[in-house]
Amino acid sequence: MLLSIFLAALLHVAPSAVATKPLDPSIIHRIDTDVQTILRLTGTPSAVIGIVEDGRIVYRKAYGLRDLARQIAATIDTHYEIGSITKQFTAAAILQLQEAGKLDIDDKLAKYLPDAPHAAEVTLRQLLSHTSGLPEYLDGPDIESAATKPAAFPQLMARVAGKPLDFTPGTKMVYNNTGYILLGRVIEIVSRQPYRDYVREHLLERAGMTQTYTVADEPHLSNMAVGYRHANGKLERAQPIHETWGWSAGDLVSTLDDLETWNRALTHAKIVSSASYSAMTTPANIGDGESDYGLGLFVDSVQDQPRIGHTGGSFGFTAANEFFPKQNVRIIAFTNHNANPEPGEMITTAVFDDLFPDIAAAADRPAPGEDADVTARARSLFGQIQTGTKGSSLLGAKLDAKMKNGLAERLAKQFSPFGTPGHFIYKGSRPGTGLRWYDYIIEFGPGSQLKFALALDDEKKIVSISFG
Repeated sequence: MLLSIFLAALLHVAPSAVATKPLDPSIIHRIDTDVQTILRLTGTPSAVIGIVEDGRIVYRKAYGLRDLARQIAATIDTHYEIGSITKQFTAAAILQLQEAGKLDIDDKLAKYLPDAPHAAEVTLRQLLSHTSGLPEYLDGPDIESAATKPAAFPQLMARVAGKPLDFTPGTKMVYNNTGYILLGRVIEIVSRQPYRDYVREHLLERAGMTQTYTVADEPHLSNMAVGYRHANGKLERAQPIHETWGWSAGDLVSTLDDLETWNRALTHAKIVSSASYSAMTTPANIGDGESDYGLGLFVDSVQDQPRIGHTGGSFGFTAANEFFPKQNVRIIAFTNHNANPEPGEMITTAVFDDLFPDIAAAADRPAPGEDADVTARARSLFGQIQTGTKGSSLLGAKLDAKMKNGLAERLAKQFSPFGTPGHFIYKGSRPGTGLRWYDYIIEFGPGSQLKFALALDDEKKIVSISFG
């Protein structure tokens, strides 16, 4: 029964809204083909997408079913959880309060929350930019059951209290939800308003948003999508994360048009000043370089093109809200399945390729100087990673020991869902201390790609690997 329902979801395509500047039919065909392929490959019941070019909506479309059990089609005004896209709202709130003279993002956290873990060691800026080194409160084998039940702020902090910092603040960027939970509490202390009320009054209403809520409101939303996940090889309804867990790190629910309303307001100085928005989109300094994150926004690239935005994932949803400044194009995608890789970001990447096929083709060309032997080693190692191989003659002794001590199992769980790699694209090499790094982009299908790098020592043994 579930299989027949899922096939119906793929075959049902809601009509697109009237666009102010229609796309070429051949582009629309490529987009529809790729989106439906991604839904099929990831087992995702529905998606909605929007394309904004030069500030005008040029395409919107809904695909599949927002509710499998009731066979209800998704529409362009269906509500979806947007997960960590919430973080840019939290960051904007902090910057508003700085503009009002109520805080300084270079203050230590201890000025506002003296009893918080490592409060005297980290700044608000480091919390905003994921450079604090704080441990992750969402880690732990109990998270899927615990996060569906209410929890007070002290209970969340108890999950990290007593744990050391993962690294010296300001020296690395490691994505971290704990910092954004702390920022939510700072907003409450400084503004003397509950976080939810502050966001409603100072962000949503100021932007003109009327269809954005929190996960606590989902039972009252008539057009709310149902979230799904795969468990034991079967697609099942996901338990929603409780509002007290996602909170200022990821509890918002929105629609395609309402999120675009936010995008316009944020980028046109209606929420924060132009200077504050510039700070949001400026990569944080780490060590002797820059990260790929600003303040509440990723600042990275795809297909060798600059990209500013954020993805979001919760227990049953993924979303992506991506702006490409060189092309002046924004692509938004919401889905009701928390798959790995994330179908939301897969869709925005695939749609970008469909809009700009020449750019995608150029990015697929390998860099000069490729060593065929190294590429063969990279392919072989990634295959072993996906199958969970615990020992390999390709590896140096230390990395081999880590694989046998649990790393192989963790990596297999993360990357086996990507499926069989297609293209392995060499992107160049760079020196390290006593080794050399080789960088690749691995492509798996429409919109699905992974940055992969390996380091070889003088004996051609792989001594380190990185992803992303």
